[in-house]
Parts: sequence; structure tokens; C-alpha cells
Amino acid sequence: MPAFLHAFGAHLPERVVTNEEIGARVGKAADWIESVSGIRERRWAAAETTIADLAVAAAQDCLRNAACLSDAPVEASSLGMIVVASGSGARGFPGPAAAVAARLGLEGTPAMDVPMASAGSLFGLVLASRMAEAVGDVLVIGAEKMSALIEASPLDPNTAILFGDGAGAALVSSRPPLDLKKRRLEILDAVLHTDGQFRDDLAWDGNSALRMNGLSVIMQAARKIPAAISEVLARQNVAAADVQAFLLHQANQNLLVRVAKALGAAPEKVISNVARYGNTSSASMLIAASEWAAGNPPHGDIVFGAFGAGFHWGALLARSR
Repeated sequence: MPAFLHAFGAHLPERVVTNEEIGARVGKAADWIESVSGIRERRWAAAETTIADLAVAAAQDCLRNAACLSDAPVEASSLGMIVVASGSGARGFPGPAAAVAARLGLEGTPAMDVPMASAGSLFGLVLASRMAEAVGDVLVIGAEKMSALIEASPLDPNTAILFGDGAGAALVSSRPPLDLKKRRLEILDAVLHTDGQFRDDLAWDGNSALRMNGLSVIMQAARKIPAAISEVLARQNVAAADVQAFLLHQANQNLLVRVAKALGAAPEKVISNVARYGNTSSASMLIAASEWAAGNPPHGDIVFGAFGAGFHWGALLARSR
């Protein structure tokens, strides 16, 4: 039974943190930050804002967008499951999924946490595509408050400049859109991988500062993201040059460029909003997807891809008809 992506949603905090502001705090020039990352600004949530707050706002935006596409209300009560991916969630229990479910008014609907940085929303989409036939519509949310863990320790110039806060969401269903004249984004295939031998190269234990071996992370990501994308495209006999859009984890602009080059894809097909939002970890891919979907994108093959701490990575192929 195929699965479909019915709608996307996103939420970004109002506060804009420019390169000038963060650069002054870590002793780096604003133009240097942009040159090494492609980031010009990022959004940081208020101190009292929780990951659940960000997730609920993105979920509500997604359900509103789904209602617009179906010309009928899409209520949270109709969901069969929610999945919340967050690497910056509290190191304790319960995770934010329970709070999100309660805030959406759900009673008895299963809510699952995926405590995975950067790649969490991709893993959530793949899980949802497998579960939708059994449980009904699945809402996948990626929500991160990276500013909280950045500011919990003395600022590290190599990591503080990269991260922002936000949330993205996607509604996955086993049923095609009721109105067949409307766009159908069908999930065709996906691949997921993990290599735990690199788990210490990007890690956060909830108490001490985030640890990142930047050279290892960029080298592994630049290899593994194109390899996973090529793997799923080969299985479906799709050429990278024929893909209409690549919706990837927004780690930094340099990585996005390297992925496009490795695939032989036109750079403009790799959707990028990292200049405005920075690296929002597991929220970034779905935030990018939400903005892409709002822009009346062309029909054709769409690739989702992510790489994150663990290391975990993968790719998903969908087709818009």
C-alpha cells in the first residue's frame, strides 16, 4: 500500500540573531561566519519557549495546510499517530511527544519520540510511511531548540554560529488526496543507515557542551548523503539530473553545494534556506519542505535526505503527480 505526503507545516521563532550579534559574542566577524557556513542569521526562541511549543505550532500549521489542500477540515483528533523528532529534547522522560499529544487534545493516540539530531525527521517520515496503513494518518514533527544547549555552556565559536531553533511537520497518509485533481506526492522508496563507530564525533550528553569534530562530520556527510540518494534513485531507475528538487537537512551551505556536485545535480535544485535559519537540526528538512511546497513547485521526482549524529543518514524518494 503506497503512502502519500499530504501537507507540510513550519514554525520559526520571531527573534532574529544576526551574524553581527553572535559574532560579537564569539569573537568572529560576520562575513567570516557567512563565508564558512552560508548562514547570515538564525532564529532563537525565547527562554520560556519549549520544544513542545515549537512542535505544536508547526503541527497546527501543517493541519491548516492539509485542510486547504483537501478543501475540508483536518482535525488533530483524526490522527492515528504522531512522531516527534528532536535531538535537543531534555535528557529525561517523558520526551516532548507526550506534551505535544496533550496540547493537540489527543487521548489514547500513540505518540512517539525520536531522540535523533538532524536525521530524526527523515527517520520519522520513513517510519510513518510504513505505519500509515495500520494506524491511519501520521503527523511527523521535527522540533529543535538548539539555542538552549548552545547557551548552557561557554559559547564555542565553532558551533554557536551554526544553530537555530524551529519546527517543521509533515502529514503522511496511506490514502491519496480525495480530490484527484490536486497534487499527489507519493512516497516511492527510502533507505536508512547507521554507523555507530563515529558516534562520539557529534554528541551532546545533556550536561556538558555539544561536541563536534567538524572535519569528520563534513567529510562523512558529504560522502554518505549522496551515496544514500544514489542508492534510492538507482533502485527506482531515476537519474539525479531528472529530480525536480532535493529537500535536505540544512547543515550549512557548503555541504549542500558539495552534495549537488557529487550527484551531478543543478545547484538550484538543492533547496536552501540555511542563510535565513541556520542549522535547525531535525527540524530543518521539514521547514525547507514547507517553504518549497508553498511555492507551487513543479511535478516530478522529489528527494529528501539527511545526515546526523550517530551517525544516522538516509534518503527518501517521492513523486509528485
